Amino acid sequence: MKKKFIIVGLLFTAFGLTKMTAQINFGDKAIGAVQKGVTGFTFSNADAAKLSKEAVDKLDAENEIAGPTDGYTLRLNRVFGKHASGDGFTLNYKVYKLKEVNAFATADGSVRVYSGLMDIMDDNELIAVIGHEIGHVANNDSRDAIRAAYQKEALMDGAASQSATVATVTDSQLGKIGSAIIDSKYSRKQESEADLFAYNFMKKNGYNVNAEESAFRILAKMSEGSQASFIDQMMSSHPDSQKRADDAKKRAEKDGLYKPYVQQKIVNTAPATTTKKTTTTTKKTTTAKKK
Repeated sequence: MKKKFIIVGLLFTAFGLTKMTAQINFGDKAIGAVQKGVTGFTFSNADAAKLSKEAVDKLDAENEIAGPTDGYTLRLNRVFGKHASGDGFTLNYKVYKLKEVNAFATADGSVRVYSGLMDIMDDNELIAVIGHEIGHVANNDSRDAIRAAYQKEALMDGAASQSATVATVTDSQLGKIGSAIIDSKYSRKQESEADLFAYNFMKKNGYNVNAEESAFRILAKMSEGSQASFIDQMMSSHPDSQKRADDAKKRAEKDGLYKPYVQQKIVNTAPATTTKKTTTTTKKTTTAKKK
């Protein structure tokens, strides 16, 4: 049976490279609550979607978002718009105008792509990134990440730690949960499964699957150059980009689809507005006088 997944409304730290690495400080009280466990705690897909939306709404308010006529938005519409819904899911997406090379997705179907990522990856590579994000949502990784973030934050409150239902969180807690979403750590198994999902997504929709390998090669190259310190956080917590690129190449070779990928031209600017010049011709009329 084909696995279906529902998103009410995608986290891309696997590809993502970001300076936003705020960590949640549990403190002694929270550690004690963790040791005792959370009595009867339940967290449904609907809970994940609701909390994710609240956290993303706060992030949206704190970051510059590309407008509807901005070149970044127009490009994302063109590249990703046709995949915003299907197979039981609906996604909403926006561009954060930030230089960081990152993108993330959440359980409510919110996809946020950083302009820094769009500056270095072409359309096919972006599709590989977004397909990876859909994979995390399809596999419930995003749901589990928001659940873990909520549990850790709720445990800072003695009453909330003993609740069997999801309590309302404060603005401060939402900020910490949002940071945790961006900085979420997926296991190697989860990342590999999301990579495979992205590959199959591209193959199913007729994209060049070799762009997935290319996206990882770009990140691997960045990790070796002047931007190495910028991506230490990602490299320390996720599978090696070179290995993942090699795995993507092997998948393509196995399917007889492998061909060295050549990155396409990247255009993030809006098309120039052409002003049509109108020339008004005044027709001179001569009236002959009768003699």
